[in-house]
Amino acid sequence: MLRSRWLAVVRLLIVFFAGGLLGAAAIFAFVLLPVQMQVNGQTRLQPMQPTPTPLPDSVFSEVEAKDQVVINLYQRVSQSVVHITSRTQSIGFYGVVPSEGTGSGFIIDTQGHIVTNNHVVADADEVEVVLANSLSYTAKIVGADQYYDLAVLQIDAPAEQLIPLELGDSSILQIGQSVIAIGNPFGLDRTLTLGIVSALNRQVVQDSGSVIGQAIQTDAAINPGNSGGPLLNLRGQVIGVNASISTPSGGSVGIGFAVPVNVVKRVVPVLMSQGRYPHPSLNVQVAELGNEVRPPTNGPSRGLLIIQLQPGGAADRAGLKAAQVSTQRGRYVFSGGDIIVSVNEKPVSTRNDLLIALEENSRPGDTIKMSVVRDNQIIDVQVTLDEQ
Repeated sequence: MLRSRWLAVVRLLIVFFAGGLLGAAAIFAFVLLPVQMQVNGQTRLQPMQPTPTPLPDSVFSEVEAKDQVVINLYQRVSQSVVHITSRTQSIGFYGVVPSEGTGSGFIIDTQGHIVTNNHVVADADEVEVVLANSLSYTAKIVGADQYYDLAVLQIDAPAEQLIPLELGDSSILQIGQSVIAIGNPFGLDRTLTLGIVSALNRQVVQDSGSVIGQAIQTDAAINPGNSGGPLLNLRGQVIGVNASISTPSGGSVGIGFAVPVNVVKRVVPVLMSQGRYPHPSLNVQVAELGNEVRPPTNGPSRGLLIIQLQPGGAADRAGLKAAQVSTQRGRYVFSGGDIIVSVNEKPVSTRNDLLIALEENSRPGDTIKMSVVRDNQIIDVQVTLDEQ
C-alpha cells in the first residue's frame, strides 16, 4: 500500500517535470527562435528585425546648421518687411462703400521709401503701413508702374525704425538655389516660407495687364497678401519682389512669380524721381515664327514677323514693312513683311526677347539698330524709339 502511494507520487512529479520542459521549449521557440511562416506550403524562417542604427551626430549637425542659417536670416531681415493696407471708397446704391486690401512691402532706405507691387496700392484713397514694431504710418505713393507691377511708397518715420534690405543681383541666380519669401499672406504678419528657384526668365501676364518679362519662378509658398514682399537668397539679399501665383484655386500650389531685383534697381530710382517709368516702344505688332506663324520658304526659322505698323510710329518712320494679310479657309495667311532677328546685335525670336532687348538697354528717344530679314536679305535699320 505504501509502495503504491510512493509510485503515484513519483509519477505525478514526472508529469509536472515533463510539462515544465515542454512549456520552456514552447517559450524558447516563440520568443527566442525566429518565427516560422508557411509560404506556398513550405516553412520559412522570418528573421528578427535588427534595431535601427542611430544617425551619426554629424548628420544632425549639418541639418541644424542649415536651420540656424534660416533662423538667423529671418530674425535679421523680417524687421524690414512691412504690412500694407490700402483703402478705397466707391459710391454704391446705398451710398459710400468702403473696401480694403492687404499686401506686403520692404524698406529700401532710411528716408522711408518702401517697395511693393503696383496692384497692392492701385487706386487707393489711403495707404497704411505697419512696421515690424507694430507702429502704423500713413504712406504716400511716390511712383508706380503698372507694366512692371512696381510701386514706391514713403512714410515719415524716424530713421532708427527703418532697416533697409540689401538688393542683390538676379542675373546670377541659379535654378535650384534656395530662397525664402517673407510677407503677410491672408493678413498673417511676416510669415516665412522656404523654397527654391524653380525657373528663370518666365513671361507672366497678370490680370491687371502687368507684364513680368523675366520673372523668377519659385515653389516657396506665395499666397494673397504676399504680394510686394521680398524674395531673398540665403545671404539676406533681395532677389525679387513677389508678385503673383499660378493657381486654379486661389491658394498656393507651388508656382509663384517674382519681379527680378535687377528690374527693381532699374525702375525704382526713376519712379522715385519722376513718379512714373517711361517705356520704349516700336509701335508694331509682331508674330513669332515657328510658334504663331509658319516660317517663310528659304527664310529664317526664328524671328518676329511684323504684322502691323502704327502709322507714324517708330517702326513706320524707320521704313519697316508689315506683312500682307489674307484669309484662306478661315485662316490668316501672311506674305512679305520684315522679320526682326536682332536688336543692337542681340538675337530676338520671341516677344519676351524683344521686350528685354528694348527695356533693359534703351529709353524713349534712343536710337537702336535693328536687323531685319526682307526678301531673304538681312538689312540693318536705325529706329528712334517712341514712348509706350
